[in-house]
Amino acid sequence: MGNMLTGEMLVKYYELNKQKKEIELEMNELKDAFQNYFNNLVGSDHKGEITISGYRLQRQIRKTEKYDEAETIKRLEELQLNELIQVVKKPDDVKIKAALNLGLLNPNQLEGCIISTCSPAISVKPITPR
Repeated sequence: MGNMLTGEMLVKYYELNKQKKEIELEMNELKDAFQNYFNNLVGSDHKGEITISGYRLQRQIRKTEKYDEAETIKRLEELQLNELIQVVKKPDDVKIKAALNLGLLNPNQLEGCIISTCSPAISVKPITPR
């Protein structure tokens, strides 16, 4: 490709992006149909499998478990097992901003504390005549 940019490249990118969105929409509709099929066949939390026209359609069920934070903390405190409770210290962005605005905190007091990340994003759209 080199360093050459052409109008065709922009048009191609725009058209492909449009097709990608249409394809994703279509795939999501098909996935919904598959989910509904299995929900009716085996129920919503069960795996299923069917073979049609030499293709196998499978549904897996991935189960994840985590503790209900409020309920678990309450229970552990009742059991006096505070050492099982994590105390998480983190900066309060809202309060820091307010302190800076009120002059309670000087921006150079936080020098070296700010992490900036940049991520490039590409967008191609047709310019519509006004």
